[in-house]
Amino acid sequence: MSPAFGVVAVLLVVVATLSIGAYGWRFSRTTSDFFVASRSVRPALNASAIGGEYLSAASFLGVAGLVLAFGTDMLWYPVGWTAGYLVLLVLVAAPLRRSGAYTLPDFAEARLESRSVRGTSSLLVVGVGWLYLMPQFQGAGLSLGTVAGTPPWVGGTVVGAVVLVNVLFGGMRSITFVQAFQYWLKLTALLVPAMFLLAVWRGDGSPALADGAWASPLDSTEAHPLYTTYSIIVATFLGTMGLPHVVVRFYTNPDGRTARRTTLVVLALLGLFYVLPPVYGALGRLYAPDLVAAGATDTVVLELPARMVGGLGGELLSALTAAGAFAAFLSTSSGLTIAVAGVISQDVMGRRFRGVRAFQAAAVVAVVVPLGLAVSAEGVGVARAVGLAFAVAASTFCPLLVLGIWWRRLTDVGAIAGMVVGGLLSGAAVVLTLLDVARPGWSGALLSQPAAWTVPVAFATMVVGSLLTPSRLPAHVSRTMVRLHTPEAVALDRGPQPL
Repeated sequence: MSPAFGVVAVLLVVVATLSIGAYGWRFSRTTSDFFVASRSVRPALNASAIGGEYLSAASFLGVAGLVLAFGTDMLWYPVGWTAGYLVLLVLVAAPLRRSGAYTLPDFAEARLESRSVRGTSSLLVVGVGWLYLMPQFQGAGLSLGTVAGTPPWVGGTVVGAVVLVNVLFGGMRSITFVQAFQYWLKLTALLVPAMFLLAVWRGDGSPALADGAWASPLDSTEAHPLYTTYSIIVATFLGTMGLPHVVVRFYTNPDGRTARRTTLVVLALLGLFYVLPPVYGALGRLYAPDLVAAGATDTVVLELPARMVGGLGGELLSALTAAGAFAAFLSTSSGLTIAVAGVISQDVMGRRFRGVRAFQAAAVVAVVVPLGLAVSAEGVGVARAVGLAFAVAASTFCPLLVLGIWWRRLTDVGAIAGMVVGGLLSGAAVVLTLLDVARPGWSGALLSQPAAWTVPVAFATMVVGSLLTPSRLPAHVSRTMVRLHTPEAVALDRGPQPL
């Protein structure tokens, strides 16, 4: 692809992002505006914004690359990422909004009446957020390097700078408008080229792979594919509710009812989007199988239009996919930065530093640290790194949210024990996987896809720890549970009111 087209496409996305963000700056004045857009975002806009921030580098580039390299078994990733919102809808969305919290640590402290639980949750939010931010910056470097030949650190730096400008000046209210725009840009950037690619494929006589080829990975096979599949399902189904940038979005709804409506719209938007990346992976097996040997499967979305269409049309379509890819990095990075900065400003910087200024300083830290890690940890597949973040989220916050909302006997000791055990086990697996020290066989499978065993262990630890410490039951647990599960429209009998 001509570098000029790619650079122009990226610049247009950057300009559009900053322009839309500047529109939102006018409405961002209070701390509530910066954290949760004053809890006034309606379902249609919020659903588009959630789709924008949730469809990350792994969704735009990684899914197609996984299908290209490993075949149809990798379709569990988009299925799981979409179904995770169904679990979120059923178990978490409305009660979490009714909690009235700003962040996950806010919810943890309110539910368990413990500063220690809040501190543990804060550390995990920052860890999961940084682990998820790393592949966004890596994907940006990969994309800009593919279309313009720049070093890997350039793309990540551009994304980090643009995200910081919007977050520093507009916070959540500004980012909401940006992310809603970016969802529709990403959908268009995949849909329009896919139509041309399928037309070319039809014109070539609709060539097909040999029978059974979809079940045969082109890259190295997993030692235990059945275990790997089930572990991916557990991580993606349950990890969604533990992602800090996903959860914080539900605090921006006016009430629990609109939170549920938002989730239903999100399911439709995600289902529509995830039809497209597998098309690129399937066509890549026919027209770009060399990318597997070159270790560049994540670039198949960017490479295919120029290869299949050719000429000026192919260059323009490749530029459009590059624009969509950058929109993916910008939108997801924005949401993660908001979530991580909110926790750092509230729980790490101390009580002396509060308000908008503290939030802005925390946003700088939230971006700079994972950007440095991304530059130093090259070579990890985008979707693979995101999958590991889901595994950690599923092993820590999923048990906390599910048990905290639906089991009144949860105690602070049990919650901390479960999060620590789940975090240490899944975190150790992530570190060993990123360092590529896992051995073939069961040990390698258990470390590269840890959710299938770390999630049950975390749940069991949380339950056992709570049952062993009944004296630590929160004093106001009954009142808290009523608040979580009572619809806002229901008028509670609060007894005689003071005059």
